[in-house]
Amino acid sequence: MEKNIARLRRAKSTRAHIRKLAVARLSVHRSNQHLYAQVFSADGDRVIAAASTLQESIKVNIKGSKNRVAAAAVGKAVAERCLAAGISTVAFDRSGFKYHGRVKALADAAREAGLKF
Repeated sequence: MEKNIARLRRAKSTRAHIRKLAVARLSVHRSNQHLYAQVFSADGDRVIAAASTLQESIKVNIKGSKNRVAAAAVGKAVAERCLAAGISTVAFDRSGFKYHGRVKALADAAREAGLKF
């Protein structure tokens, strides 16, 4: 349980910094099976765009849901939905997870799709 507490502590300090920036926040959650990404408004009261490996539109194009290819598909989808909503600049909130593997693949795919961090 200490590992999760440390992750939440890191997430809390990151979110405090993002709050001062006053920009939309791209939040990522990684579980053992799936990956979720949401873009919150600058004040944090509404979700602008979301994507996950559970959605049918993403699930049909990938083989498996817990690899970097799936993470890249989620990153590309959330970036496209965000750009369609008129948001082009976000702050990346990795929720205390280390920036490597699936989290990094999602961020790179979102940048390639046109989202600015």
